[in-house]
Amino acid sequence: MPIPIEMPKLSDTMTEGTLVRWLKKVGDIIAVGDVIAEVETDKATMEMEAFDEGVLGEIYVNEGQKAEIGQKLGLLLQEGEAPAPNGKANGPAARPVAVAAKPDRPAGRATSATEAKPDNAKTTAAREEAGPADGAGDQPSQATSEDRVKASPLAKKIARELGVELTSLRGSGPGGRIVRDDVLEAAKTTQKGPKPRPQPAPAKEVAQVAAAAEDKRITLSGMRKAIASRLLEAKTTIPHFYLQAEIDAGPMVNLRREINSSLEAAGLPKITVNDFILKATAAAATRVPQANAAFAGDAVIQFANVQLACAVAIEDGLVTPVIREAQKKSLSQISADIKDLAARARSKKLKPEEYQGGTITVSNLGGYGVEQFFAIINPPQSLIVSVGAIVKKPVVNAADQIVIGQRITLGISCDHRVVDGAIGAQFLAELKKLLENPALMLI
Repeated sequence: MPIPIEMPKLSDTMTEGTLVRWLKKVGDIIAVGDVIAEVETDKATMEMEAFDEGVLGEIYVNEGQKAEIGQKLGLLLQEGEAPAPNGKANGPAARPVAVAAKPDRPAGRATSATEAKPDNAKTTAAREEAGPADGAGDQPSQATSEDRVKASPLAKKIARELGVELTSLRGSGPGGRIVRDDVLEAAKTTQKGPKPRPQPAPAKEVAQVAAAAEDKRITLSGMRKAIASRLLEAKTTIPHFYLQAEIDAGPMVNLRREINSSLEAAGLPKITVNDFILKATAAAATRVPQANAAFAGDAVIQFANVQLACAVAIEDGLVTPVIREAQKKSLSQISADIKDLAARARSKKLKPEEYQGGTITVSNLGGYGVEQFFAIINPPQSLIVSVGAIVKKPVVNAADQIVIGQRITLGISCDHRVVDGAIGAQFLAELKKLLENPALMLI
């Protein structure tokens, strides 16, 4: 029985993936557990393994092309089967295989149909929207004007029920195909009165403008789409407020110098300023647990552990790998963890469990010379720490003398539904105390 290979859901925010590379070619024998392709999600490039065996008989999505979750990528054939010229398999009808990431399986592996049971109503609607299954529609039928319109079966059905004329619609689906949402939108417009529909600029005109200005059109990657969607959601649905404090970075800089001289002599990796910030954030979140929480509609979830996320810039955007149970780790352990995670993030080799489930985030732009800023909260978290550069400036010491000091500005962005001003201030005060007395973090 032929088995479709479908695009798996490999991250919580993934809606589509890019097939980076096929590791098998048509005619290759596939065994359970074989890595058959590499897929780029909105977060990382991951290996896709086979959970069925057979011969790779067809490839529908080529390298570099995008596919939505559940879209067929290829076809596995069983012994004695061969693909027909029309792309269908000769032999029994292919059984649909739902592909999804399963928590207890290694990252990047797809799940077979027996392990995923989609909601019947949703599955039926999805099938109708997608079009007839293989082998359907072979019966001759009378061609009507509605039949000649490029529309999904579900769109045609809804149009008949709502009295919408399909020939007057412009489709938003692939290749201009009319889909369900186009019909529903047209029905609303008919009920409320005609509404002018925005028309895209003619392709010729756009091309002329781009050529004249030497502009470059860059198609959004899956990661950039996810960033755009999540940050828009965060900024428009989370009531942000901001607090800021100037920290005396002198003690931290001096302690770091002493530690690194010993580490260098031993041939060990150095500790960075960011390592101190991460360690202090984990400790402060433990001392003020109300800041290590999330809004859950009718409740606030206060997390038992600090799953510390750190923003890492990569070519397509940024990811936030997570240091697990950071409150239990030493400064050197946190330093080693973030170096490893950041290196694999930049090479897009992170597993989903390594960048999901953070409870509080640190974003550091000090290395870029930025002195102060406020980051956007990473939902569903309720607080993010913004770190600026260490700056030398004149300060007044305890003896009322003007001396050269080293200062770093920390900002926090808080979700007011969870973190009130007083709680935010307590968290920031703990962060300040730890960084100005860094020896406390070594105890």
